[in-house]
Amino acid sequence: MIRKHARSTLRPEVLSGIGFFGGLFEFKGFNQPVLVSSVDGVGTKLKIACALARHNTIGIDIVNHCVNDILTCGAEPLFFLDYIAMGKLVPEQVEAIAQGLAQACREVGCALIGGETAEMPGLYAGEDYDLVGFIIGVVEKEKIIQGKTIALGDTIIGLPSSGLHTNGYSLVRKLFGVTKSALNTHYPELGRTLGEELLEPHRCYYHQLKPLLPSIKGMAHITGGGLVGNVPRILPQGVATQFRSRAWTIPPIFHLIQQRGNIDQSEMYRVFNMGIGMVVICSPRDADQLTQALPQSKIIGEVVKQAGEARVIIK
Repeated sequence: MIRKHARSTLRPEVLSGIGFFGGLFEFKGFNQPVLVSSVDGVGTKLKIACALARHNTIGIDIVNHCVNDILTCGAEPLFFLDYIAMGKLVPEQVEAIAQGLAQACREVGCALIGGETAEMPGLYAGEDYDLVGFIIGVVEKEKIIQGKTIALGDTIIGLPSSGLHTNGYSLVRKLFGVTKSALNTHYPELGRTLGEELLEPHRCYYHQLKPLLPSIKGMAHITGGGLVGNVPRILPQGVATQFRSRAWTIPPIFHLIQQRGNIDQSEMYRVFNMGIGMVVICSPRDADQLTQALPQSKIIGEVVKQAGEARVIIK
């Protein structure tokens, strides 16, 4: 079914009325528009939300995740759809999820154009559910960012994450468990409970980066695979990115996870974002302008020569 989302989440370009069988959207003002799409899920972060019965931020997670993904191409978000599947329909729970979705869409000017809720007791047990988001954005063809102009000596800028974002939760659950007592444990180094830290919403970088796109050669959203797995996706042949791990402060949650699981440093960088949610690559001449416009950002490395496939070097 198409859920009746709040009118405040719709843009003027939305043509179909709420409750119609499909969402209609008309976009204008582009000469050579290229549509950019992405789909993703929240993953097992949902287990933390269920354990603490807190579902109002999960919608924020998936919207911000998807917005960041298409932003790496230089795209602005047009509209968003969601899919929620659960064993038993709990109206209050769905409403809390939808509120988070609507809030995050409003913040980036994206239309929450529709959603499907499926009740499947034969597939989902107890309070388990899944949340998937679908986004469509648009960018002028001549302004698409693909990393093709990245060259030796370019500067790498890191934007801070707000924690784990939406990745690495299977490992975290294995290390700490998902009981209320475990999640409600207060850790001095975190300054709050473990559950509060783990449910911190995925940060969105759209408003920060949108006015700076003309000066950016490439961007990598640091999700599953960490810096090691995501940054090479935007690099041309013959170069590598060399990161200086001491150039930024790794948030305490990652140290806590590493100590608890006795995890090798290289594995931490493969699984988690380690405090960097978005990587931006630019010409050295634009680095000062970008870092001044992004107060929390840090210059964390540079592009270096590399024979063969592009890769990441962390020192």
